[in-house]
Amino acid sequence: MAEIHVTLPDGSPRDLPEGATAADLAASIGKRLAKDALVAVVDGEERDLTVALPDGARVEIVTPESDRGLLAIRHSTAHVLAQAVLSLFPGATYAIGPAIEHGFYYDFELPDGATFSQDDLGRIEAKMREIIRANQPFERHQVSAAEGVALFRDHPYKREIIERVDASEVSGDGAVSYYRNSDTFIDLCRGPHVPSTGRLGHFALQRVAGAYWRGDHTRPMLQRIYGTAWATDKQLKEHLHRLEEAEKRDHRRLAVELDLVSWPEELGPGLAVWHPKGALVRKLMEDYSRTRHQAGGYDFVYSPHIAKSVLWETSGHLDFYKDSMYPSMDLDDGVKYYPKPMNCPFHVMIYRSSQRSYRDLPLRFFELGMVYRYELSGAVHGLLRSRGFTQDDAHIFCTLEMIDDELASLLDFVLSVLRAFGFNDFQAKLSTKPVEKFVGEDSLWQLATAGLRQSLDRAGLDYTVDEGAGAFYGPKIDIDVRDAIGRSWQLSTLQLDFNLPERFGLEYIGPDGHAHRPVMIHRALFGSVERFFGVLVEHYAGAFPVWLSPVQARVLPVAAAHEPYAQSVIERLRAAGVRADSDAADEPLGKRIRKAKLEKIPYVLVVGESDVVATTVGVNERGAKDPDRDVPLDSFVARVVDDVTNMR
Repeated sequence: MAEIHVTLPDGSPRDLPEGATAADLAASIGKRLAKDALVAVVDGEERDLTVALPDGARVEIVTPESDRGLLAIRHSTAHVLAQAVLSLFPGATYAIGPAIEHGFYYDFELPDGATFSQDDLGRIEAKMREIIRANQPFERHQVSAAEGVALFRDHPYKREIIERVDASEVSGDGAVSYYRNSDTFIDLCRGPHVPSTGRLGHFALQRVAGAYWRGDHTRPMLQRIYGTAWATDKQLKEHLHRLEEAEKRDHRRLAVELDLVSWPEELGPGLAVWHPKGALVRKLMEDYSRTRHQAGGYDFVYSPHIAKSVLWETSGHLDFYKDSMYPSMDLDDGVKYYPKPMNCPFHVMIYRSSQRSYRDLPLRFFELGMVYRYELSGAVHGLLRSRGFTQDDAHIFCTLEMIDDELASLLDFVLSVLRAFGFNDFQAKLSTKPVEKFVGEDSLWQLATAGLRQSLDRAGLDYTVDEGAGAFYGPKIDIDVRDAIGRSWQLSTLQLDFNLPERFGLEYIGPDGHAHRPVMIHRALFGSVERFFGVLVEHYAGAFPVWLSPVQARVLPVAAAHEPYAQSVIERLRAAGVRADSDAADEPLGKRIRKAKLEKIPYVLVVGESDVVATTVGVNERGAKDPDRDVPLDSFVARVVDDVTNMR
């Protein structure tokens, strides 16, 4: 019998009969691997286990423990979701159902404009488990595009995918692949899938949301069902526990409970008002940022909230970013003005206001500038995605020779500030030139990308590459942080830009006496003040570190007779710069202590008769099991001041 020869990931060879599949390969290695195998990677491309292996292939067997294995599980579970919905809701049509981080979703359209309710999810889950128990095999088929259109004649979204020759569903020769896993259910898909539905089961449906077809608000609104799926029941339970913890930390709820921020309906989606306590925390954040920028050699600038259309035409925003901008206002006899979506063109105007010399560079402009972006109402999410927010924007103008040092300094600056707010786990992402929407020559993009890559390498920072995800004017570095429960948040960004200086004709006079073009580095550290604040609320579950807490100490007199002493304690604390208040003895002490703890105040001080005599306080520290009694007031004041000093 003829044989084929394949190579395993460790480089070891394996001989198999001609026509052998990846499943046969797994079985030849061991019973455990044969049982765990989900899909295969053949010469770098994912394939079903049932596909015959070519001679000379390099083959990796994918198991549930790997990221690829989880993707296969989630993608296959999405198909089971679609099968269950079409079975339970006659007349429903289905669109797309990809695997996403931690789970999957599928988009549907129900007949007569009907929508799913949260109660429907239980029925759908039960049907999915019935399909999983049936252990239906996923069978791949391939037909022509014309046959595919006929096959999905009753499902317009599938037909549109085929007719548009979507690269993710249709192969290069025009063939369409689909999967069948029962006599009645098929799904257009490139694959691969796990061998059968019986390999699934550790999942939960989570919520229903609206989603425009292809993300276009002019297209139909579909019903999206989200779910999560894992390799084991333990992983599923751990993830659901993390979600419960995340729900407790939701900044939208905590911001209202702690009297920090609110979102009145009269303002519209994505716009918030800041209450005194939230505004105080924000001021502390901004003051710290200003102090660090001043020490770092930045010049503070300010810019208006609107500008003529010519500014945005020159910058390219009207060509590349108009969908995210607020509509224009016709003023000054028909001249169009736009609210600013970004601050960078204004900083360019400041640079261009006078002749610059190489001796002036680098110039570092910094602004806490409010910007406005017309996010779709369905995309707005509290402070994390707003329509009006403040960017801590910096733009550095420098020479080509200065790029490496500036980028290295910027990365150090960014990480040190993030650490001051309690973040220590970082992951960077390098985003390269977009495929379609971009400005500038390829040579400049290559030079800019190489500069960013070199700065990451010099910093020793782990990073991934996101091909095609750069801004229209240049590549960028995004810095993600992990919060207290392991979630990743994209915060800071560095963008290297050769294009805006070109479009606005920026120059500096070099040592040779001739005009040269500067390079522009865009940098947002918080990303936006609002988003950073929201992340901080969730990271700390509302229990800000002492230096950021709007109230650092609350003094509670045991009885009305002790209120004068309580007031003297407050005055002593405030004299030392500690933010302190009191709660008069109008209610039982226990109730007042519980109230202070619910407000997440770092220190609750109880003062009674013995404290009046000895000038002491009883200290209830947030998170401590037992209070400290009879603490000398001066010692406590020194302790809080030390906490504030050392926590930044």
